Amino acid sequence: MPAYTLPDLTYDYSALEPYISGRIMELHHSKHHNAYVTGANTAIEQLEEARATGNLSAVNQLEKNLAFNLGGHINHTALWANMSPDAGGEPHGEIADAITEHFGSFAAFKAQFTAVGAGVQGSGWAILAWDSVGERLVIVQLYDHQGNLTLGMVPIVLLDCWEHAYYLDKLNVRADYIAAWWNLVNWEDANERLARAKTQLNGLIIPA
Repeated sequence: MPAYTLPDLTYDYSALEPYISGRIMELHHSKHHNAYVTGANTAIEQLEEARATGNLSAVNQLEKNLAFNLGGHINHTALWANMSPDAGGEPHGEIADAITEHFGSFAAFKAQFTAVGAGVQGSGWAILAWDSVGERLVIVQLYDHQGNLTLGMVPIVLLDCWEHAYYLDKLNVRADYIAAWWNLVNWEDANERLARAKTQLNGLIIPA
């Protein structure tokens, strides 16, 4: 049995139009995300074989392959839930209060997050994360799918800044893609992720 499977979307590929086209969503989910699922399962199988045979000469590369592909799978699984055809606008509930507390206002947060996403060099993500050590929200860049996110950071809202997320719609104009994406942010999902992050990780990284 494969360790990882491609999750179904809770909405149709075309449901996020006009902000993200159905064609982009179909390719992004069925091709790109599926490739990461396949890659993660392949890496798991190859690591099992390496352990069984005692041949660990390629273990470093296999671990990198697992991290890259598993990161891609996990990030995209969260991304799909982070977006909704009936979302966007300003946040509400606990996530709204936390954004105001840690960034001053939603407008200041939105400006910083937009700049972080636009400034990702090459392939990567912009992420609003819960820092379980500092007990605060922070905005970070994630390189590729797995680099530059420290332990104890729990992603709450993720924006895929890889060109495959927008190139068919926006060509190379990432700023237009980010502006459209704000209309799809599922703040209810963000509230649920924030609540889980606070419950599950506080005190676990650095014991009291």
